[in-house]
Amino acid sequence: MVTFSSVELNALIAGLIWPLSRILGLVAAAPIFGNVSVPVQVKIGFGLLLSIIIAPLVPAVPALDPISFQGLLILTEQFILGLAMGFAMRIVFAAVEMAGTLAGMTMGLSFATFFDPQSHGQSTAIGQFFALIATLAFLAVNGHLVLISTLAESFLTLPIVSAPLDVQSFYHLANWGGKIFSTGLQLSLPILAALLITNIALGILTRAAPQLNIFGIGFPLTLSVGFILIAVVLPYLTVPLEKLFQEGFDAVRQISTTTSTLPR
Repeated sequence: MVTFSSVELNALIAGLIWPLSRILGLVAAAPIFGNVSVPVQVKIGFGLLLSIIIAPLVPAVPALDPISFQGLLILTEQFILGLAMGFAMRIVFAAVEMAGTLAGMTMGLSFATFFDPQSHGQSTAIGQFFALIATLAFLAVNGHLVLISTLAESFLTLPIVSAPLDVQSFYHLANWGGKIFSTGLQLSLPILAALLITNIALGILTRAAPQLNIFGIGFPLTLSVGFILIAVVLPYLTVPLEKLFQEGFDAVRQISTTTSTLPR
């Protein structure tokens, strides 16, 4: 008959629950895995499967009662850490979607918005199109597998300890959030520049021929130029997207390698 002492039972439970907390945090916030169209039961089942696979490789966890105050504090910290890692990767997709939003608004499609269940806000059609392109590129380069591999490595670079998380991790995450604006503008800059030239040409044309109905030809012209530019730019998005994904993985690793030596 196999028997377990209370200490051994607590160690078994903690060895599964604490890694599961970090994994579920990443699954809840990471792109593709955390999509609202994925049922909650599937997310929990996927996280539990990953934790069963990864738990035997996790370094020894602190010998604490999982339901004690310190045990619950570690549980919360691991979940927050997983959320931060998943959110760092989601910023990449937010930057690409912002590039599409800027392009769509400059084209005159600011009215073509709809409710986005992922962000619970308004999103433009071009922005959603760019987000779909980024999702397909992410799957094409096996980004979802790299993200899972980075998650597994994080248990070695940032093991489960009874020390508090370093605020430096969240400082890196806050700085990384600026990528939404800088990268979004950089990706949409060719389209914005061409549309700016188009609008300047229309303004000059209006001054040269005041009788011309600028509202009648301006909107379809900028719309046509915008769609042509998007078709031209799309084949060249592969390299910047791959670089952006790599920077996202580096940001996730940076969060998972920042440790703290402060005693609890």
